[in-house]
Amino acid sequence: MQDQRIQTVADEEAQTDQAVLGLLLTDSAAIWAVEEMASEIGNPIHVTDSINRLAAIGLVHRLDGFVFATRAAAKATELALG
Repeated sequence: MQDQRIQTVADEEAQTDQAVLGLLLTDSAAIWAVEEMASEIGNPIHVTDSINRLAAIGLVHRLDGFVFATRAAAKATELALG
């Protein structure tokens, strides 16, 4: 019997979304070039897909090749941690 859980696509997406938001909300710069974020996280396609998902639900804004967290994302994180 295996003790390790098989990671699903949804798990991978959630992990990437957390990594993207984590960079945006904990970094002092607060604005990232999409290319730099992809380099930091390691998979450009996953990062782009994550940014699209997060933008669709109102947690990030995109401007040209840059991305930054919305006030709603910052406040939600503040409430969750506080």
